[in-house]
Amino acid sequence: MPPIIVGVADIRNRSVTVEDAKEPATLMLEAIQRAINDVSSSAETAQILQNNIDSISVVRTWTWPYRDLPGLLSQHLGIIPQHQSYSEHGGNQPAKLLDEAAMRIAKGETKVAVLTGGEALASLAACVKNGKMPPPCWSVPAENVTDVFSPTTRDLRKDIGGLHAVGSPIHVYPLYENGFRAHRKQTIQANHRESAALYAYFSQIASQNPYAWNYGMEAQTTDSIGTLSKKNRMICFPYPLLMNAFNTVNLASACILTSTEYATQLGIPKDRWIYPLGGAGFNERENFWDRPNFFESSAISKSLDHCLELSHLTPDDIDLYDFYSCFPIVPKLACHHLGLSITEPQKPLTLLGGLTSFGGAGNNYSMHYKAITEMTRQLRGSRSRNGLILANGGVLSYQHAVCLSSQAPKEGRPYPDSISSSLVDSDLVPSVDFEAEGEAIIEVSEPNIITVQEFPPVQ
Repeated sequence: MPPIIVGVADIRNRSVTVEDAKEPATLMLEAIQRAINDVSSSAETAQILQNNIDSISVVRTWTWPYRDLPGLLSQHLGIIPQHQSYSEHGGNQPAKLLDEAAMRIAKGETKVAVLTGGEALASLAACVKNGKMPPPCWSVPAENVTDVFSPTTRDLRKDIGGLHAVGSPIHVYPLYENGFRAHRKQTIQANHRESAALYAYFSQIASQNPYAWNYGMEAQTTDSIGTLSKKNRMICFPYPLLMNAFNTVNLASACILTSTEYATQLGIPKDRWIYPLGGAGFNERENFWDRPNFFESSAISKSLDHCLELSHLTPDDIDLYDFYSCFPIVPKLACHHLGLSITEPQKPLTLLGGLTSFGGAGNNYSMHYKAITEMTRQLRGSRSRNGLILANGGVLSYQHAVCLSSQAPKEGRPYPDSISSSLVDSDLVPSVDFEAEGEAIIEVSEPNIITVQEFPPVQ
């Protein structure tokens, strides 16, 4: 029974007033209902489909510490699914959950699967700014929780990273960007211009995307992204603010999968069917200082290669790419491995616009309009046949890739058992001293010639 995607939806609550604040669960329920309605124009079919949901997988939210989010959503939907899961933190999770749901459907373990996730960080920030609690309608939080998750405010551990105050995403991704630049013998100026041009292209996509947080706003340019200013301060070299993920958004999405057999039984039109072909995920060593180098990611390379192999596709077969883009280095490494141009791509590298311009919806970005939901839309009824999604999490730690297609797999070819969360093998782990002694040499290839615009001190 080949698994298929039959319904997708996205929700954007652009209001940031406290009165309009909706919690993540509410946004997810709205997305699920829209996804159900996306399946078929028949209200009867939609209701039958909803009644037969026996799997719900939720991407862990940053916004709110729920006691049992999958159970809460199931209760509101009036269902008792056999399979309920709440993912770990990580931007790789949407692709991983999709891959796992497809496998369960192919094995006959699941009939109708719902994937969902969402954030309301913009609303939460508005509450904090106004000195108010979220509206009383928000769910009672889990007990013994004093704060919510944030990748940039978590305490650094008592290890070599904590000793040198390095370990947050805003620290580690720049290490890779600088390592990748040095490995390619690229100047600082050329590297900065490349990153700015890549994100200007992403911003242009987001400005035309009705579900993007920045939809309808003027797109950023290579100059505006590449020039340091009061509104585009340096966060961690070489990344100014506009090369960092923007997480203060209110966004949710949902995706519904079933089998071709059940879709036929319900009379769901075949032009709504999109086939997951295969997926694969690999992890780097958890401690970034234990990795062989900072100019490549074996987890990215292996996830892409194995995903394509399991899907019986080659890079030439792919019409649409969607690379995770919390920082420029992630799509750069993916492009470099697949032999794609970073600044003049012949095929789309993003369908959404990146975590800066679309909005970094916590762990759920890759389920959104750019990735799973939008790729499904673009593959329906178009000349594009195959798409590949790369979802990244941690500090270039966790990767998962999936391939989607408008074409059914060859008859008799089962959905493959994916490679999930496998640790990349490497014997080239460097020896690291916690505390350095003796003389050191700092190598500087050239002065920092990134354009800087001076501003008077803020009063």
